Amino acid sequence: MSEKVLINFCPTGMIPTKDMTPHVPITPSEIIEQTHEAYELGITMAHLHARDENGKPTHKAEVYEKIVAGVRQYCPGLIICLSTSGRTINELEARSEVIELRPDFCSLTLSSLNFLQGSSVNTPQMIEALLEKMISFGVHPELECFDLGMVNFGLYLIQKFQLDGPHYWNIILGNIAGAQPNFVELAALLSAVPSGDRVSLGAMGRFQLETSSVAIAKGLGVRIGLEDNIWWDQARTKLATNGGLVARVHDLLRLNQKSLLTSSEFNQYNYRRQ
Repeated sequence: MSEKVLINFCPTGMIPTKDMTPHVPITPSEIIEQTHEAYELGITMAHLHARDENGKPTHKAEVYEKIVAGVRQYCPGLIICLSTSGRTINELEARSEVIELRPDFCSLTLSSLNFLQGSSVNTPQMIEALLEKMISFGVHPELECFDLGMVNFGLYLIQKFQLDGPHYWNIILGNIAGAQPNFVELAALLSAVPSGDRVSLGAMGRFQLETSSVAIAKGLGVRIGLEDNIWWDQARTKLATNGGLVARVHDLLRLNQKSLLTSSEFNQYNYRRQ
């Protein structure tokens, strides 16, 4: 059990809009500002999505480049992970543009999956092609799992591509078509991850707080932010802010007598800096 807890900050995602919550950052300047606020509170890494001028998800490297430049300027040393999501596009050239920016990590969703609002299509061929490009650009994969089969495919990729460990897994619970936040399913997922690898837990909507609490109590990492949950309370009477969610994680850290794993301490990956 680790006394140092990784905080993976996910401020935007692809679903929340300004109509849903005024607090979600959409523009590059908003994303940079809220990431800087979280950085000041204390986070290990930022998992970033970009939006176009109409607030729609975009894969364009030119938009991500503005975000990355601002985060690097105002959040020196922060580990940056960029999204290669397949929710809105499924062409390799488009999805892999952000890899060429050479962030520390890029997300790698390890299978196709359904959401209530749609689906994310990730064929084995697409996943391997994205991983090959990450390897060629010196970018680490954030192994993103919503179910046990995704962990199994991740293990297959680790063996096939001889990926040096330890590896970083992002396990997300509570999706309608994925693993749920109960101890039986969580135990199966965690037991499948190689010993010594680092794992963060995230959860959707009303499951976010309880999942964060379990993760911190067990010394696992926490994925937190408006990407997964726009509400402060389970009754949905108050909208959350990214800063408020990060601050609450720090309250949980103090209650559990644990501390933040800083970006500089997250050094076993030997990640590259520009």
